[in-house]
Amino acid sequence: MTQPPGPRPPEGSFGAAYDPPPGAPRPAPPGYGYPPQQPGPYGRQPGTYGPGAQQPGPYAPPNPYAQQAGHGFPPQPPTVTAPQGGPPSGPGGGGRFRGRTGVVVGAVLAVLLLAGGGIWLATGDDGGGTGKPVAKKSDHTAKPSGSPGPDKGGSVTGPAAAELNAGRKPGEAKVAWLAENGVDLPAYGEDAYGPWFAGDIVAKGMYRKVTGYAAADGTEKWSLPLPTDLCAAPTLPTEDGKIVVAVEDNVSEDEADCSVLQMIDLRTGKAGWKKTVPRTGLQDALSHVAMSVNGGTVTFGRTGNTSAFRIADGKELFGRREGVCQPYAYTSGARMIGAVSCQVEPADPVQDEVQEVDPTTGAAKWTYRLKPGWQVDHVYSVSPPVISIKQEGKWAIAVLNDNGTYRSQLAGGDENYAVRCDEDSVAEGGNLDGCAGVTADSGRVYLSTEPKTDKEGESNKIVAFDLATGKAVWKAAAPGRRLVWPLRMEGTDVLVHVEASYRTPGSVATLAPTGGNLRTLLKHPASAAGTESSLFEPEVAYEGGRSVLMATRISADDDEEEMAATALLVFGE
Repeated sequence: MTQPPGPRPPEGSFGAAYDPPPGAPRPAPPGYGYPPQQPGPYGRQPGTYGPGAQQPGPYAPPNPYAQQAGHGFPPQPPTVTAPQGGPPSGPGGGGRFRGRTGVVVGAVLAVLLLAGGGIWLATGDDGGGTGKPVAKKSDHTAKPSGSPGPDKGGSVTGPAAAELNAGRKPGEAKVAWLAENGVDLPAYGEDAYGPWFAGDIVAKGMYRKVTGYAAADGTEKWSLPLPTDLCAAPTLPTEDGKIVVAVEDNVSEDEADCSVLQMIDLRTGKAGWKKTVPRTGLQDALSHVAMSVNGGTVTFGRTGNTSAFRIADGKELFGRREGVCQPYAYTSGARMIGAVSCQVEPADPVQDEVQEVDPTTGAAKWTYRLKPGWQVDHVYSVSPPVISIKQEGKWAIAVLNDNGTYRSQLAGGDENYAVRCDEDSVAEGGNLDGCAGVTADSGRVYLSTEPKTDKEGESNKIVAFDLATGKAVWKAAAPGRRLVWPLRMEGTDVLVHVEASYRTPGSVATLAPTGGNLRTLLKHPASAAGTESSLFEPEVAYEGGRSVLMATRISADDDEEEMAATALLVFGE
């Protein structure tokens, strides 16, 4: 939907102008332009895809700037609790291409810029007039990867790298290597976890096995069988190549619980310590698992009981807090930003908070309290903090200062936007970080628009927002009816994945922070377009001059096709 006419909407039609909390910069009134934003990448490993002293309480104090409900006006921005201690430090990283459960978040959200607030209210009216946000989940009975595509003739044998490279043209990268699934999966398939990078190893997890490959040529260096199904994992390993994954406590299809932690050295494939994290209380029993890695700490998050362990030896560092506020998920990387849920009694409304915490002690460095009814959805960036929040069909993106105080909210303009995450929200499963289609630097956020289809095909844009004002500053269209997804920052530029179609190969490119045209870093070969496009919701990484694509789910109609499905596809010079 387009913005209201004029430099600012009529007062009688849209209500009084919105006021942010005291001390926060005022968003500029909406006009015809698109607001700028500031990007802040996730704390990823380099080269991969990816003033007061008030104590925070469980509920926000009264806000004199709150708007009354009605007139289609957005709720006030979340109330801010003053930071505890000094501003946190530490760089951000990037964001890898997620989509493990095949969920597209926000792709059908109709974003409306309302009067003066710089907030997105998403009706999600997908033509049906429901006014509800819609998350399109994958049909797990389909054949996400390795299944015959158009004109594929039903072949079930994955082509070898040499076979694909035979048709390579000048200027195109080569298929460095590919790995077939090679795992006999249960009916309806399984999700994949990774890719994770450790030295010269690229590793992934699938079903009951974690495998490490040589990054240069794809040689299988090790394979670690697991006794039960993989059920959760962080987006990143430690700097020295350790990761902790979660597996189910038994093999029952109906009663298995995602509660067993297993440490793995990705450089050698050797299993380390193992322990069970029991569920406690009703909330804990009904919640999903979110995991993160921050320095030498791994967290295992559930609504009622989030625990942190030292990765080196499995020692518990901190666990359930006293009081009514409990964290349920954290981001991986250089800064540990968490989603916290506060509820005094089971029948009371839930109050969400965002906190940065110390990864060794769990002590909060600062707290940002959301307005009641709003819930943390995902964290798009940790430096500066860029937080996706939702409430009953409404969607907003809040930008914080590095000390956790309010900075701005993004104003969407006349575009709809799309990101790809583990799940529609962290409360429904998946990790707090790891969304694709969005990245950030110190001044702007770069966000992909919802794909649009016409008779010539499907395409979208990248929109850059100034984080100081929340306004968009430029748009960059995808080249030649394509889909483009920001992944992370590559130096001062935005690293972009250009998605493949069945007959058109993908690529990895960069986009200057001032906009303009994409500059291709690695053009994938047209001869591999069919194989590339067969990968279901691929996780995309760019590491050491290679692009690494991993199918995030594999399912097929028969065992032969399932075993031959391409699981990893790597391109290089």
